[in-house]
Amino acid sequence: MKEKLRQALASRQKVRLSCSGLTEAAVIVPIFSKGGEYHLLFTLRSEQVAHHKGQISFPGGTRSEGDHSLLDTALREGSEEIGLKAEDAEVLGELDDTPTATSNFNVSPFVVFIPHPYEFKLNRYEIDEIFSISVSVLLRKADKGEECYTFDNEVFIGYTYEYEGKVIWGATARIVHQFLEVWQSAIEIK
Repeated sequence: MKEKLRQALASRQKVRLSCSGLTEAAVIVPIFSKGGEYHLLFTLRSEQVAHHKGQISFPGGTRSEGDHSLLDTALREGSEEIGLKAEDAEVLGELDDTPTATSNFNVSPFVVFIPHPYEFKLNRYEIDEIFSISVSVLLRKADKGEECYTFDNEVFIGYTYEYEGKVIWGATARIVHQFLEVWQSAIEIK
């Protein structure tokens, strides 16, 4: 499935946002295989960080001057937040740019395959917890909600996923939704 996912990501045209005034940011969308099932890894942000306090997110953050690319940003942030070494993150492809409505970021998501099990080292200032949800649960068992909103004169659909008391919403939920669409197309690859 990993190679099919790589193919599905490569076959699509990434949507890049041209919204002025947004700060460039990037996240990794970590996926791993455990017990024959694929899982997405999420973080629960601490109450100490400047943005998105207490929210579920993917590891990531703002582009720094030393980052040569947004992929560098995503991998650096993954290392800083959860201790994932860049050489342990196999980049499978990119998803569409995703704006944050409240904090004015333009987030570039990179899907990465990571080893499991892995010895994560959480930056406790930024991250309170990491957890995973299987792709099959997100597709079939999680409670999913939708709503429309306008951002920079464009209409977007917002999503929420709720499972076992965890609520994923905002940009993270839109990234999850994109990922699941790509996942479905990967399943169809022969």
